Amino acid sequence: MANDPGYFAWYELITTDVTAAGAFYRDVVGWGTKADSTSQLPYALFTTGEVSTAGLMELPEEGRKMGAMPRWMGYVGISDVHAAADRIKRLGGAVYVPPTDTNIGRISVVADPHTATFGVVDRLRVTPQLPTDFGKPGRIGWHELFAADLDKEVAFYCALFGWQKTNTENHLADAYVSLSSGGQIIAGAFKKPPGGSLPFWLFYVNVDDLDAAAERVRAGGGQALFNDVELPSGLWVAHCVDPQGAAFALQGKKGHTPKVGWSTEWQGFSSRGQLVAPKPRRASDK
Repeated sequence: MANDPGYFAWYELITTDVTAAGAFYRDVVGWGTKADSTSQLPYALFTTGEVSTAGLMELPEEGRKMGAMPRWMGYVGISDVHAAADRIKRLGGAVYVPPTDTNIGRISVVADPHTATFGVVDRLRVTPQLPTDFGKPGRIGWHELFAADLDKEVAFYCALFGWQKTNTENHLADAYVSLSSGGQIIAGAFKKPPGGSLPFWLFYVNVDDLDAAAERVRAGGGQALFNDVELPSGLWVAHCVDPQGAAFALQGKKGHTPKVGWSTEWQGFSSRGQLVAPKPRRASDK
């Protein structure tokens, strides 16, 4: 695993109302949608211009019966899904969907030892998002793990993918770890407060005007609350929930003073996440 690229290469919204979710994200982010179904799997793609950005699919009935809720999921690109699934189990994680050939590639849906869900994929059939796409409008600009046991969960991902911890010079550094792959910072892991939500990965979508996008979230029936502090990158963030209940985040420039903010926690999420993380390297930094 340590020799694989090991970065998030694809994203997927699994939801209970595909039509409504497609309309919501078209309004909020400006994504287009196009069908990409097979005879075995109804599927759609979110697009930014002509570029496929993420997938959109219905939450399977068996998942609903088991209590699964709408969610965003990120897939880490690797060279061998079967080997990864075996290693995940040896490292104490779980395999929810065994290696399976799909219309986007060969995938497996898995979880770390503290139940944070993610996916792994090889033979990806859609254009992957690269770390150099982090700063582009309409793309995923950051990945953040809300961890129950920060040290153990970070150790799991480092052992699985060969990710490396990146030191940060901040007094909150004991609560936040930045992670790099191939020398580029690709994600952060934050020690979530006790209680609240289960551990999970949160994905930040880049928007031009954060305030306007957050207003569209609320107008579309979702929830959006602002961080009240500017990030070191000069961006601001809002944590959001779409109308079906899937958590996501937005990041972008601030158009005006936020009407609603938070200073410590929102639904168990800390507001400080990226505030203690070094700025992700862009292609222009190289």
